[in-house]
Amino acid sequence: MSERQIPLWLQNLTRQAGIRRAIVLHGNTLDVALDAQSGQYIGVPELAGSALRSAGFEQVVQWNRTDGMRGISPEQQRALYDAAAGPAPAAPPNAVPFNMGSAAPVQAPKAVDPLDFFRLVQQRMSRPTHQRTVFIIEWSQYLFGNANGLSEAERQWLLLLTTATAVPVETDAGNLGRPSDLLVFVCTRSAALPPSYINGNPALAEIVVPQPTRPQREEFVRRHLDRWFLDAPLVPGQPSFNDFIDSLEGMTLRDIQQLIKLSRQTAPERLKPEALCNLYKFGDRRSPWEELSRDKLGALTELIGRRVIGQEQAVAKVRQVIIRAFTGMSGLQHSRKQRMPKGILFFVGPTGVGKTELAKALAWFLFGDDEACVRFDMSEFNHEHSDQRLVGAPPGYVGYEEGGQLTNAVKRSPFSVLLFDEIEKAHPRILDKFLQILEDGRLTDGKGETVSFAESVIVFTSNIGAATISDDGLADDVQQQFIDAVRGHFVRDMKRPELLNRIGDNIVPFNFIKGGDFLINIARAKLEPLRRGLNEKYGIEALSFADENAALQAIADKVESRNGGRGVLTAIEKYLIDPLAEFLFDQGGDPHFARGKILRVQQRPGPQFLFFLE
Repeated sequence: MSERQIPLWLQNLTRQAGIRRAIVLHGNTLDVALDAQSGQYIGVPELAGSALRSAGFEQVVQWNRTDGMRGISPEQQRALYDAAAGPAPAAPPNAVPFNMGSAAPVQAPKAVDPLDFFRLVQQRMSRPTHQRTVFIIEWSQYLFGNANGLSEAERQWLLLLTTATAVPVETDAGNLGRPSDLLVFVCTRSAALPPSYINGNPALAEIVVPQPTRPQREEFVRRHLDRWFLDAPLVPGQPSFNDFIDSLEGMTLRDIQQLIKLSRQTAPERLKPEALCNLYKFGDRRSPWEELSRDKLGALTELIGRRVIGQEQAVAKVRQVIIRAFTGMSGLQHSRKQRMPKGILFFVGPTGVGKTELAKALAWFLFGDDEACVRFDMSEFNHEHSDQRLVGAPPGYVGYEEGGQLTNAVKRSPFSVLLFDEIEKAHPRILDKFLQILEDGRLTDGKGETVSFAESVIVFTSNIGAATISDDGLADDVQQQFIDAVRGHFVRDMKRPELLNRIGDNIVPFNFIKGGDFLINIARAKLEPLRRGLNEKYGIEALSFADENAALQAIADKVESRNGGRGVLTAIEKYLIDPLAEFLFDQGGDPHFARGKILRVQQRPGPQFLFFLE
């Protein structure tokens, strides 16, 4: 393996090992990586040890609280104790006495207790010898408890480690080219170690082990081509192979190892690579995106148009975005942009014109349920630190264990429409999180876990401009005014033009609702949930009006046009549902009094209604 092929973090490790006394190796440390010496994939601690041995350390000692010291023989362990000042710890009860001249096996203390081992490290590193030793402490994230409330024992460990690494590096002429004894902590996150030890410590360096790169993922798959059990062989260089490598973005090499094993467990059926990834990530090989068809997409305008009245242009734009995702022409689900959201939409317009309803209708169309639309009221996120509610509090803060509302929602339901209502009311700090989502399709929560938004549709809604834009102009002019208002808000007011660039041409203006016909059609659409509810709760077979058009016209006449569809809902509740509830309440306590009957509605002058059961 050439130097260019060696991971940068590993190159940095050997470089820092020559000048530091301690290194914290954190990040993707639970993964495996390719060892240049053996050509095998090994764990990160073992790979670090192999690289440090090649860098001039004669002795590499690995330690954890379960196994004690590993990587060196019992004789070498005993020699460590002998070389350190002070008496060696007592041997375990069943240990064979140490005797270099004896043919009997030698058993040295395992040093499982941290105090025992850290004292050895401190004594060894304080008295350098000709043999350079590196101590690699595995699972360091489990060593210490609360950093702000260390126990007496933990403070004693920390003192030993601090004095061990506080010894200056050797600068005499004979040792300038050689490393000093070294202490390496391997953990998933550096915050698990006490900040008093890490912060401002010139003897220590932090090195992040990143997720595997695309070339590393491809190399791993190439080395194991014969082990996959798929519907068709993986052939390097073909588009399907490249797409598969792209779909593995965000996975560790251990994930890919387990993916190979999963492909074998699906026998005798051979899955497509996409289905295998879905089964691994979500527990279901099926994806709602894969179940989309030309016929279903052809009916999108009609099906959604039944629920969102008078917004044909907005529905057409939504169809365009979904077609773009379905065909892969925008790169939203293809090649290296696999992890980006499937679609990004910014709905803007006056209140009550169907922005939220369109998002719910889209969730129903794509994922089969209105509940797949996960709504966040951004007026609740107007404080500087409210971003922690979305992604979770940092370690050590209240609520850390609960995670974030947004990241938890995506973990539970990766196939969803994420609706961020009234985005202009969010604190500008929140918008930085959306930059990550729209650019990379992922977000890291407070626990350090990366959440993918690759299967979701992102919808922002806003009333920007609604208070100042008149509904008297031509429709095209009004829509352009809304688009200009959004652009001006993000550029001039919020100074976030980069977010506007991510949204691109997906700003979707909604029309003012004018004219009685629109309001009547909206009211007619809202009667359907009422009919379903009456049937499910009371068994009522039908809701019948003596003159439905006249009844809906009477309700529409009570609606202020600028309140739009929301005004229709309010009017229906006031003039129809409230008196209907009184009627049902007056029928007595028998829950079956209306089962199988027809509920007839008779209109009196104005929006007043009488009800009869037949």
